[in-house]
Amino acid sequence: MSSGGEGQDGGVFVAISIEDVEHVAKLARLALTDEEKETFRRQLSDVLEHARVISEVDTADVPPTSHTLPLVNVFRKDEARPSLPTDEVTKNASWAVDGAFRVPRIV
Repeated sequence: MSSGGEGQDGGVFVAISIEDVEHVAKLARLALTDEEKETFRRQLSDVLEHARVISEVDTADVPPTSHTLPLVNVFRKDEARPSLPTDEVTKNASWAVDGAFRVPRIV
């Protein structure tokens, strides 16, 4: 990656070169036109610029989190309750044996 110019806020940003795009395209086995290479070069440079700006945010007083909102258990209690009778569940199955579904052997 090559160094670029100054960003909007006066900081230096990293510009992706066409060679960088070609290298990534080769790794991904993508055939790109010259126009696509230039488009991706600009887009990838913009992504890195955004990452640079975000990395400058002071997060010293922000505790590490895995979620932005508190998690609440939304599941119902795991309680036994009546279900369908086995003969009703298997009545339309083409291969039902002793209350179980028989499936073709895979191995």
